[in-house]
Amino acid sequence: MQINPSLFALEWGLPSILGFGFLGLIGLVVFIVVFNFIGIYIRALFSGAKVGFIELVALKLRKVPVALVVDTRITGVKSGLPVSIDQLSTHYLAGGDIFMVVQALIAAQKAGIELIFDRACAIDLAVKGTNRTVLEAVKTSVNPKVIDCPNPASGVQNIEAVARDGIAVKAKARVTVRTALEGFVGGAMEETIIARVGEGIVSTIGSADSYKDVLENPDRISKTVLGKALDANTAFEILSIDIADVTVGTNVGAKLQAEQAEANKLVAQAQAEVRRAAAVATEQEMKARVSEMRARVVEAEAQVPLAMAEAFRSGNLGVMDYYKMRNIQADTSMRDNIAGGDKDGPAK
Repeated sequence: MQINPSLFALEWGLPSILGFGFLGLIGLVVFIVVFNFIGIYIRALFSGAKVGFIELVALKLRKVPVALVVDTRITGVKSGLPVSIDQLSTHYLAGGDIFMVVQALIAAQKAGIELIFDRACAIDLAVKGTNRTVLEAVKTSVNPKVIDCPNPASGVQNIEAVARDGIAVKAKARVTVRTALEGFVGGAMEETIIARVGEGIVSTIGSADSYKDVLENPDRISKTVLGKALDANTAFEILSIDIADVTVGTNVGAKLQAEQAEANKLVAQAQAEVRRAAAVATEQEMKARVSEMRARVVEAEAQVPLAMAEAFRSGNLGVMDYYKMRNIQADTSMRDNIAGGDKDGPAK
């Protein structure tokens, strides 16, 4: 039997056909939704962490991995944590690791540590981009860890300080800490703990009267450093500070004294050289003055023949007077030669 389409349209009417088409479209959408999420829905239902289809569709529209969020909530609910789909999806969109957060909450709950979801999320975001995780922070709070001071990765093996007697002492410490979850966000990390402990060790050794006091009582260092509240404003709580090794270094005081003596010697040598140079300069100046005086004597002696010639011309000196003077000079020269005096006679 054939059905005339025109008669069918007239009998049912166009609005009825559109209504059936709309219902069919809705049914197709519902089928697709059910087909895509039926497995996740059933898994959540039988796990006691029921999730509605609307929540699943909302997760899909927000481009959140549905399976990851639902499985994480199942893990939390099965462990007794009342986490919701909205909380998990919000933290995921903020860039957090929801699986690590739930694992941290479970570990804290098993250990009897008070940790709420919001604080766990804050810690997770705080350690983002580092080698740490919120789960590691919780585990460190349960099982304290040991920090070497100084850090071997820095290449420094010991902390060296000088006692009052000038002897250097090398020390190595092991700091036992646990995470302070309430101050983890915004608190200083391990590097600050290492720096503060190193500063405390240097201060304690430097205040010792002798290196022997440090060697005899190494626990004095740990007690003094531990009493300074070095974990203030940090993400850790210091449980103990143990001195792992104490050795004697060089005699820094003697070395400094030797260097000071060497420096003083160089200063004295420089000052002596200055005085020697001044003496040499004075000697040369005196020699120059002697030469100048001799030149003046020579100049004055050169005036004698001129004066005698002037005396001859003016008639103040006669020939007999000149010969008498020459005889006196010759007699004086002879007596000097006989007496062993100066071989150089007077100027003629």
